[in-house]
Amino acid sequence: MKKSLVLLIVAAFLLQSCAKVFYAPDARYLAGSHKIIAIIPPKVSIAARKKVDVNALIEQQKTESVNFQREMYSWMLKRKMKGTIFVDIQDVETTNAKLSNAGFYNGKVLTPNDMCNILGVDGILTSNYSFSKPMSEGAAIAMAVLIGEWGTTNEAVASLSIHDSRSAKMIWNYDHRLSSSLGSPARLVDDLMREASRAMPYFTSVRSY
Repeated sequence: MKKSLVLLIVAAFLLQSCAKVFYAPDARYLAGSHKIIAIIPPKVSIAARKKVDVNALIEQQKTESVNFQREMYSWMLKRKMKGTIFVDIQDVETTNAKLSNAGFYNGKVLTPNDMCNILGVDGILTSNYSFSKPMSEGAAIAMAVLIGEWGTTNEAVASLSIHDSRSAKMIWNYDHRLSSSLGSPARLVDDLMREASRAMPYFTSVRSY
């Protein structure tokens, strides 16, 4: 029964519209000088439902943020091992520990440049994910049982940005709208990053300066 439920809610994300890509004029030059970057915990928002407890929803968003950060790190690390990414990626435990010590998780406002300096990196990858319902299988099943919706479309809007420490500015941005039936962070990250990597300046195939 459990397997059947999982099969019903796991599906691939499909590209719904053309992605929007922004490059600063010197994006490739600045990115080419980076030696190490960090992946900041994503901002995750899930649309509130009438029957869902607000506090539980906030906790779910925090959980999904950790899930997405780890999936993004794992995805990029695999490409680094294959030699398709020329920068090193700071491990998430170090990133999160330094951010925690700086008050990031206690509501302290940190600019991208602040985070670059705190983490001791040349650049950071920030991201935002917005969903119409939870992503993880456990949360998806719980939500479906609660509100009686199985296999309905989950709208997702994802935005990735690279901030450069030296210039203290955003040098690259990638926005995409996707849709799917309920799936997992791993599947979304794989689909999203495969598309974004075609334009991300850290990949050897697009390195130019």
